[in-house]
Amino acid sequence: MPSARILIITSGHPCRNPRPVKEATTLAQAGYDVTLLHVRNHPPSLAADAALLKNAPYRTQAIDLLNKTLGGRLRSWRLRSATKISRSLNQFGLYLPQSLGVALPLLAAAKKFPGDLTIVHNEAPHWVGTKLLALNRRVAADIEDWHSEDLLPHDRLKRPLGLLRRVEKTLLHSAAYTSTTSQALADALHERYGGLRPVTITNSFPLQRLTERPPNDPPAFFWFSQTLGPGRGLDEFISAWGKTHHPSRLVLLGTPSPGYVGQLLDLLPPERRTTVSFLPLVTPEDLPALIARHDIGLALEQSTILSRDLTITNKILHYLNAGLGIVATPTTGQCEVLKHASNAGLLVNLHQTEAVTHQLDELLGDNARLQSMRDHARAAAEHHYSWEREAPKLLSLVKSALTTRPQHL
Repeated sequence: MPSARILIITSGHPCRNPRPVKEATTLAQAGYDVTLLHVRNHPPSLAADAALLKNAPYRTQAIDLLNKTLGGRLRSWRLRSATKISRSLNQFGLYLPQSLGVALPLLAAAKKFPGDLTIVHNEAPHWVGTKLLALNRRVAADIEDWHSEDLLPHDRLKRPLGLLRRVEKTLLHSAAYTSTTSQALADALHERYGGLRPVTITNSFPLQRLTERPPNDPPAFFWFSQTLGPGRGLDEFISAWGKTHHPSRLVLLGTPSPGYVGQLLDLLPPERRTTVSFLPLVTPEDLPALIARHDIGLALEQSTILSRDLTITNKILHYLNAGLGIVATPTTGQCEVLKHASNAGLLVNLHQTEAVTHQLDELLGDNARLQSMRDHARAAAEHHYSWEREAPKLLSLVKSALTTRPQHL
């Protein structure tokens, strides 16, 4: 039913949430009437949102927390206050939806939408999905991250863990379908909660056109994220990379945490500090071409947090698409990817600094190996990890959801 009305809900800016944007674009291009409900709460993202949505084939609706009118400021203040108070109660086992931030405004907006299917992303929209299910609405859920398992134990004291677990279980048992980013995460969620096993739709990207080029001289490592800060494997990598003998460059893209740039540079010998470059965030449209100008992508995720161990991040899939060799940590999710791209990647244990230094030096001293890694990376994107291969799975799930009676009805 190509004319069906579909509401997609995310709790962030579209430019910072590529997965629901790809989903909305794919469904709209297939003929569905799609609306993307999102949140405006981060001023630096407004320009990128405007560029991204300028020619979008779907409609958008925003919960605007940046409204400067008196009424808008009052609504934002009340929301922030309710969120802060509710989060302080989580440690006592009192879980309120207000602790999820924008959950209630998103629910109010979603109730007014006369959709045939609502697809929810992120933790606040997931809660919204359970409330829509109670109203006999047809709901699907994309579980990109395992929200109840996404922090270290001491950081989770103020998280509404009981609420998140109930939400996750409800969605797996009652949603029209659930999807996630890796087979490892799909298996873990099913083992924990039962219900329907989530369908794996990787966070791949449309194949980009590449221009053949030899490796840079010296080779360039690349890493990116929204935030450049501790706990992302960079400290450990730089400690090892700074001891390599073969020349190379390191390019880091993201908004640095206060004082973090100096902290990283202090890990390097003075003569190596000029070989590190720091770049500001770029638009989603400009990111693929920027990545493709480098040689080796860094995917340094940590396995100490269960969600991060099981998920497949955007980084490693962007690198494959751009034809970069990959240096990756052996998380379960990244090992899942490298099963299909074993000759494209080098697995490193960041807790063994000398061994990593040796591995990097061997790679940097072998241009033929580096070129082979790049070739295998692109081949893996073409044969396994592209949005062109994943989009049909989404279309099949949505078609089935719209034509099958929901489990909860």
